[in-house]
Amino acid sequence: MTVAVTTAAVLAGGFSASQAQAATPPTPSITAPGGFVMNNGTAATLFGKGADTRRPTGSTTKIMTAKVVLAQRGLNLDAKVTVQKAYSDYIVSKNASSARLIVGDKVTVRQLLYGLMLPSGCDAAYALADKFGTGTTRAARVKSFIGKMNDEARKMGLRNTHFDSFDGISNGSNYSTPRDLTKIASSAMKNTTFRSIVKTRSTTQKVTTKTGGYRNMVWTNTNKMLGTYSGMIGVKTGSGQQAKYCLVFAATRGGKTVIGTVLAAPNEASRTADVKKLLDYGFAR
Repeated sequence: MTVAVTTAAVLAGGFSASQAQAATPPTPSITAPGGFVMNNGTAATLFGKGADTRRPTGSTTKIMTAKVVLAQRGLNLDAKVTVQKAYSDYIVSKNASSARLIVGDKVTVRQLLYGLMLPSGCDAAYALADKFGTGTTRAARVKSFIGKMNDEARKMGLRNTHFDSFDGISNGSNYSTPRDLTKIASSAMKNTTFRSIVKTRSTTQKVTTKTGGYRNMVWTNTNKMLGTYSGMIGVKTGSGQQAKYCLVFAATRGGKTVIGTVLAAPNEASRTADVKKLLDYGFAR
């Protein structure tokens, strides 16, 4: 009788041996050679594959670009920056992703951050480095700004991260790891302005032209998972011949935030599939 009651109770409770086993999801297999996931609230590691292997980061570098800008003392997000010809010349010479900034326009720092993080504008990255670096020449200011990026990485204890550019277009020594990039993003997401920007799917920004008029700049986020994965809140895509396809990602469901990185996926579809697997796994843990 006791056995019968116990069995009935177990069945009534909806538990079985197979269900108990299923409570711990199997570790996912991803195509990308580099991946890392952690619980953003506890910093507990949930998944790692080549988590500490240094790899090119592509435009995920721009997370640190934004982080350095937002950490400036007395930052005025509404301060205006005049778009220089050097920024557009740079885009052309590097065949780089662009916010399509127009020479002579006056754009606020806040708008440059949107142009940096949504369309992945290397022109916006250049403008921010020029604005917030120190020095009497543009080259000196850019070098100074990249120095600030590396200083921040050192302060965070990231021994496997180094920047040689403000946008990820590497000169040979721009690298990080899935674990380090995830930590950078987790820290950046503590800033309300950063969080607001990276979760934005598209924005229309009114900028001042050199003649005193206005034009609307329309920027769409390169992170397409913002519209396809429930709870997705950021943060940055990256791609390139060496970097291949990268994504630093974060999503929140039921008060739990999972954050992570995929580096060097062979194509965009694989990157998306890998990230979905890792997020699903992270939320099931």
